[in-house]
Amino acid sequence: MTRQMLAGRTVGLLAVAIFLAGAGDAGASMDMQKKAKAAGFPAANCQYCHEDKMPKKEAHKPNPRGQYLVDQKEKRKAKEVDVAWLKEYVEPKN
Repeated sequence: MTRQMLAGRTVGLLAVAIFLAGAGDAGASMDMQKKAKAAGFPAANCQYCHEDKMPKKEAHKPNPRGQYLVDQKEKRKAKEVDVAWLKEYVEPKN
């Protein structure tokens, strides 16, 4: 492997690590989306719990489902959100 390839791989891994660290600070992550899908929820993308398709760490807004999870985290004094709480979520009527 050349130095240039190794440097490119290192930069790529560093970028992924920074992204994942930032996602944790925002309270959401790809892992949460995967867990929601595994639990049977139709979490096809970030908009399942956020208003934006790709929410940014510094400017993310939860939709009503996401706000429910945030509220439950506070109410239960949990360290992190548990997607299993979505089983108790009731969709607002339009």
